[in-house]
Amino acid sequence: MVRDDADVRQAVKIYKALGEPTRLKIAMLLTEERNLCCSDIQGKLESIAGSTLSHHLKQLTECGLLDLRKDGTYIFYSVNREMAQKYAPYLLN
Repeated sequence: MVRDDADVRQAVKIYKALGEPTRLKIAMLLTEERNLCCSDIQGKLESIAGSTLSHHLKQLTECGLLDLRKDGTYIFYSVNREMAQKYAPYLLN
């Protein structure tokens, strides 16, 4: 079965994002706990600077793996389960 180019490009973006250990940890955390803000994620991962965490969250959001919801000055993140099911089902186990 040959996949179309858009699927291949999307898969590459997601796999590149998840290829970094910290981003994989973030994605795994967000499959267990939904709607976490940056400070919640930082508290659970502990040894990560806020600016670095923001960079990782941006990468995961841009590849489509994370959804975000803004509430005032807070941004809440959760895994896009449809994308995870299609491209990274390991996260949902």
